[in-house]
Amino acid sequence: MQRTLVRDVGEHVGEVVTVQGFAQTVRDQKRVQFIVLRDHTGMVQVVIERSEEYARFNELVANLARESAVQVTGLVVADPHIRLGGLEIRLQDLQVVSLADPVLPIDLSERTTTMIDKRLDWRFLDLRRPESLAIFQVQTTAEHAMREFWLSEGFIEIHTPKLMGVPSESGAELFELAYFGETAYLAQSPQFYKQMAMAAGFDRVFEIGPAFRADPSFTPRHATEFTSVDVEMSWIESHEDVMALEERWLQYVLQAVQAKHGEQVRELLGAEIRVPTLPFPRFTMAQAQEILRREGHVPPPGSKEGDLDPQAERVLSDYVRREYDHEFVFVTDYSFAVRPFYHMRYGDRPDTTKSFDLLWKGVEITTGAQREHRYEVLVEQAQEKGLNLEPLQFYLNFFRYGCPPHGGYGFGLVRMLMLMLNQDSIREVTFIHRGPTRLMP
Repeated sequence: MQRTLVRDVGEHVGEVVTVQGFAQTVRDQKRVQFIVLRDHTGMVQVVIERSEEYARFNELVANLARESAVQVTGLVVADPHIRLGGLEIRLQDLQVVSLADPVLPIDLSERTTTMIDKRLDWRFLDLRRPESLAIFQVQTTAEHAMREFWLSEGFIEIHTPKLMGVPSESGAELFELAYFGETAYLAQSPQFYKQMAMAAGFDRVFEIGPAFRADPSFTPRHATEFTSVDVEMSWIESHEDVMALEERWLQYVLQAVQAKHGEQVRELLGAEIRVPTLPFPRFTMAQAQEILRREGHVPPPGSKEGDLDPQAERVLSDYVRREYDHEFVFVTDYSFAVRPFYHMRYGDRPDTTKSFDLLWKGVEITTGAQREHRYEVLVEQAQEKGLNLEPLQFYLNFFRYGCPPHGGYGFGLVRMLMLMLNQDSIREVTFIHRGPTRLMP
């Protein structure tokens, strides 16, 4: 037996084929029975005559529950009156490989609305929807395009440890775990280690891997475990070099996704993938604040001075879309007070960092900067932030024996997919979501 994928059935009109998949729909009528069979490439109609010859199959179909796994062998017939691709398979053999329970815990037909939490409880069923499959096909294409671009630019891929003996970055929002009589921490990002690669002379590196934040947020764009996309590059002159690379990278990735999945995404998800023009609009934080004042935005109580609250990000993005016809905007020159100790400061403006955020459709998707590579300055900045140097010494040592000027950015993969595909939550674009109250499935 050689399996034929549903997408290829049209190439075998007049021939007998074997297809395998799920019974999406079963219609048991007086004179004829129908199965709509679905595999990961599409759907095809199977027709079964009611007769003594097919009595055994008629009985199987009469008791066949939706979403059962089946194997069908039959003759491919073309008929323009058939709505589903103008093709059907006239059954010769049916095998019920795995019979589903008759009542599904969630409605895959979407005739009724199943709440997201219930769908996540039954995620393996939820992922059977063609819309879900499309999301992860897009993710696959996007990641391939990312790597393709980086490799063409001389980057190498690294895999950094996710178990750390000291906190990464700020030390906040950490997961602690027992580690052979000691305390270990799950890595919030590969920041320290990708900078170690710069000190090692690797010059340009990237990583796509898991990151962990003990963040109690229940917002649509936060998770306790997520896929982080990270880039670091040496011998830069400023953070402008990092932004120039990122915008070319994003344009390349979106071109690849649009070319391969544009029509599919439009039909299944109602989203239009727009390939951005270069360069992206850029505003310093001071310029952004002035625009926000003109737009009438008032920061909510408790907002950090010199930073953008979520509503400010949306207002600024609306302004850019209206005035520049662009979905992206870089905001640069954040205050040192709201940035990590390892961000480089301007020599003539020590209160300001050579850093940036990238906003897309009103949401921050990237934080990046030129890093401080001078040991003495880095130590001074850590002390200024009130950090204990002892647990940081392994990191600080990277800069004691010569380190090139460098910078990079971090990027949330699922946040990118959420925005690209116009989904309401990262939970829709995460294979298995992890949040403060979700450790299963």
